[in-house]
Amino acid sequence: MDAEQSLSGGNGAPILVTGGAGFIGSNFVLEWLAGGKGPLVSLDKLTYAGNPENLTTVEKDRDYTFVHGDICDAALVKELFERHRPRAVVHFAAESHVDRSILGPEAFLRTNIDGTFTLLQAARVYLDSLGAEDRAGFRFLHVSTDEVYGTLEPEDPAFHEETPYAPNSPYAASKAASDHLVRAWVHTYGLPAIITNCSNNYGPYQFPEKLIPLMIANARKGKPLPVYGDGQQVRDWLYVADHCRALMAVLERGRVGETYNVGGGNQRSNLEVVTTLCSLLDELLPQSEFGPHKQLIKYVADRPGHDRRYAIDARKLEGELGWRAQESFETGLRKTVEWYLAHAAWVENVTSGAYQHWVTQNYGGRETADTTAGSAR
Repeated sequence: MDAEQSLSGGNGAPILVTGGAGFIGSNFVLEWLAGGKGPLVSLDKLTYAGNPENLTTVEKDRDYTFVHGDICDAALVKELFERHRPRAVVHFAAESHVDRSILGPEAFLRTNIDGTFTLLQAARVYLDSLGAEDRAGFRFLHVSTDEVYGTLEPEDPAFHEETPYAPNSPYAASKAASDHLVRAWVHTYGLPAIITNCSNNYGPYQFPEKLIPLMIANARKGKPLPVYGDGQQVRDWLYVADHCRALMAVLERGRVGETYNVGGGNQRSNLEVVTTLCSLLDELLPQSEFGPHKQLIKYVADRPGHDRRYAIDARKLEGELGWRAQESFETGLRKTVEWYLAHAAWVENVTSGAYQHWVTQNYGGRETADTTAGSAR
């Protein structure tokens, strides 16, 4: 085990969170601990997108334990189950950038498929060691994406839980495969697992290779705001804190073996997102020498196989578990822009030379956060 900080305390068994230093994972960890929901063990490989700075406010929390490691390391995963005896697993750890999956799909197959398999096998063995009461209460929550469903035409209804899978990118295919593995472990081995498929998340701590933080970072420096194709690709945007609250509801009250779609009900084209961001930046940075920021928009060649539209039907989650998104796109986007403007040092740190070195080592230097158009997934 590499670099474990054993700081957990509190009452009861912890939950095990994979990818806990990533964007959604770190937001979930912060929400969980702020809510006093009990001890939590976070496992993260700390690739370029896993940032321990996201969690500095809780690193001394007695209910928080951090473990630096890889979900593909079967011996480590087995040891974590045996040592910490978790009551649940919340599985975020994944390669998640579509452009990178096109450049280097191997890493996506390893982490998203092999890593999920490793976790499932360890959870299955661990489950067999539990007494009847602990076994009945154990949950494995697999966090996935709406991209497994493919693409929608403008007139098509939103994705629902019974929509057939039709992934179109290496990333989407790897996540679809991991979903199928989880479902198979439920039906074949009786693993008490639940799957969630979410729409596009945005909010604090998102690495600036994704659309919204990339545009904010570039606009602040007067760099081009690259938009793929005609910019009319439509996504359903979900504020990350709303997503975290949905996951907690599923973990606590969701039915084993079920899938729940999580969406914000905020369909916007990529161009609309970027122009709205530009207007917010004009308002919040009135002294900027680069305003009006809309003049920085630059259309670039579309990426291969770019899905045209995603939209999520979240009525099952809302009806069964009573969850509702609390942020509109307008309120959530304003909070997001304000956060990034207030945390410019965080952006600089995560896009430093160490990041560039990691990209060179793992992707041959073929892409940087400044030259992509920003993945809206």
